[in-house]
Amino acid sequence: MNINVGDKVRFLNSVGGGIVRRFKGKDQVIVEGDDGFEIPALIRELVVVEHLDSQIRSLKPKQQAPVITIPEPKPEKELIPEETPGGERLNVFLAYLPLEPKAIQQSGYECYFINESNYYLFFNYMSRNNNSWDSRYNGLIEPNTKIFIEEFGKEDINSLERICIQCIAFKKDKPYALKNAISVEIHIDTVKFYKIHCFMENDFFEENALIYPVVKGDLPERELLISSAELQETMQQKIRIDKPFPRPEPKKKVPSPVLEVDLHINQLLDNTNGLSSADILAYQMNKFHEVLAQYAKHKGQKIVFIHGKGDGVLRNNIEKELKTKYKEYYYQDASFREYGFGATMVTIK
Repeated sequence: MNINVGDKVRFLNSVGGGIVRRFKGKDQVIVEGDDGFEIPALIRELVVVEHLDSQIRSLKPKQQAPVITIPEPKPEKELIPEETPGGERLNVFLAYLPLEPKAIQQSGYECYFINESNYYLFFNYMSRNNNSWDSRYNGLIEPNTKIFIEEFGKEDINSLERICIQCIAFKKDKPYALKNAISVEIHIDTVKFYKIHCFMENDFFEENALIYPVVKGDLPERELLISSAELQETMQQKIRIDKPFPRPEPKKKVPSPVLEVDLHINQLLDNTNGLSSADILAYQMNKFHEVLAQYAKHKGQKIVFIHGKGDGVLRNNIEKELKTKYKEYYYQDASFREYGFGATMVTIK
């Protein structure tokens, strides 16, 4: 099919259509709909309603029609995006959404870039490829908007383990506070793409999404990185420790790292056929008690019980047990960034 930039098209497999704005690869184009949003579409799934050259011809007067001179309208001023009270500080996010949440093990994914600020952003989205970087998307995003970056499948997830975002902030036709150029590297936990409970409710989409902060309150997200010099010094210390010498008195035991226990029933049982809601709740609570009993002597041990939001029955039962049977233990909501509102962290005392 012969499709050109500027052609009006409609979708074969869904309602709607729009204008072709640019090509994406050999078999895809970007279509701008009536709402102004840009949508990627396969060329074979489009039908041309009107070619650009036909639109231009339709604007020309017919040969026998009287010629009427119409004064050219004055160019309209570019609309200035509406600013928000908290938008003077940069808040930037990456979002990943499954295409088929009910079939998460086979689903592909969409990636979006979110600009929650009053600034325009020039940005470049990259992934690590051995010792170099591949640019996956670059462009301009308007203030307080989100844009589609790419769609990818399961076979591409491993290439997204290391992500880098670079961006420059500015405003048009008005003075603004200077922002530093930003370059942020993010480690993507690719295992989360296979767990539906890792996709949380959020402020940007109606669907659950995996949200990674890039900049919060003008501060770029930073990872805990170990320099090569520090790593070499650590290895030298290990060599010295391995050599035989009088051992010093043992130091106090350092608390174990945080332990995660997923209480979703599909993580505990392969088959729940024949189980009632009460049976499922009893099995989950037995697992909760079993873990606390196992680590009762591990003072300082932190355990995160993932129970999800749902209707709150499992969470309420866990809190009731902690208030009555485990009064000496300290508990709180687990990290919202990692678990949303769907997990409780217990500290063994």
